[in-house]
Amino acid sequence: MNDPRLTPANPRVAHVSLRGQVTADRFTEGDARQVTVPVADLLHAPGGRRERQLLMGDGVTCLEDRSGWAFVQAARDGFVGYLRSDQLGQDEDPPTHRVTARATHLYPTPDFRSHELAMLSHGARLAVLGQEGHFAETPQGYVPAPHLTPLDVLADDPVAVADLFLGTPYLWGGNSALGIDCSGLVQAGCLACGIACPGDSDLQETALGADLPEDVPLQRGDLLFWKGHVAWVAGPDTLLHANAFHMAVVHEPLTQAIPRITAQGDGPVTARKRLKG
Repeated sequence: MNDPRLTPANPRVAHVSLRGQVTADRFTEGDARQVTVPVADLLHAPGGRRERQLLMGDGVTCLEDRSGWAFVQAARDGFVGYLRSDQLGQDEDPPTHRVTARATHLYPTPDFRSHELAMLSHGARLAVLGQEGHFAETPQGYVPAPHLTPLDVLADDPVAVADLFLGTPYLWGGNSALGIDCSGLVQAGCLACGIACPGDSDLQETALGADLPEDVPLQRGDLLFWKGHVAWVAGPDTLLHANAFHMAVVHEPLTQAIPRITAQGDGPVTARKRLKG
């Protein structure tokens, strides 16, 4: 059975790749769109629960735009859901850079004393048109240039990227510096390093890394999985994870975290994974 989180189809419309696999009134290749707001909730249904979040500049394939809601599939991980139509624009300015600071501000002029227009999270993508002084010019406004990195320049330590979010509030389905969950934290680290990564922890457990035998010591960059949870190994004895116990991204000793997570009902560790051989 197709995973509905990753299947671009609803009863009215489906992607042409699904012809013969699903029933829909029509099939389409969809249109390329781009998120135009700092953070957009990707919803299970119009006005429904949050599945994940998309950031400014994220690309989507829009399969249907109906009654103020767009049915889309995210380019970064294939997640499917609904965005408000006014959160999307045409894919006219392909992003060239991404925000690599934990967060930054968008300004109307290249002046840090001007009143900011919005806050942008780590991972937001922007088209840089030029530079004026300390600021990069984008179609949306001006961003401090030191907070941006070209898309083709990748990080080499996903844990260091995840560490940027230390102290960020826990948010179910969150993917930004305003709020993030365990799988969002793993995805942020992976994508910044050019590692393809699904959006939810169960999918990540299947897709990421190689199984690590129990007798192999853990090292920085390994991943531990539980039913419904995932954590970075920040060091041999320390986890880095977003969790609902602390309601934040925290460092936590392994010797405390594993029994606590087991006791709260999530059971034992289900997988130990290493991203690099």
